Amino acid sequence: MVYRFWCGECGFKTPWLAESEGAQRQLDHYNKQHPGIHAGGHVETGRRNPQDSRISGLACLQVAGLLALLLIIAAAYRR
Repeated sequence: MVYRFWCGECGFKTPWLAESEGAQRQLDHYNKQHPGIHAGGHVETGRRNPQDSRISGLACLQVAGLLALLLIIAAAYRR
């Protein structure tokens, strides 16, 4: 699972990261931009890494290609 941390003081948000890395980046942001203020905001969760969507898209393309090939073969044997 991936996480994106939002600042409670401004519009800053971290990129989608592992939970520990995102929390550290939010803390670094607060220390630099809002010194003396306790880190707040909210956390957005994602089900998977956005890079995984490229992999699933490729798998979908492969399945579609295989189905198209099977249809061509079936049509050739029908004649």
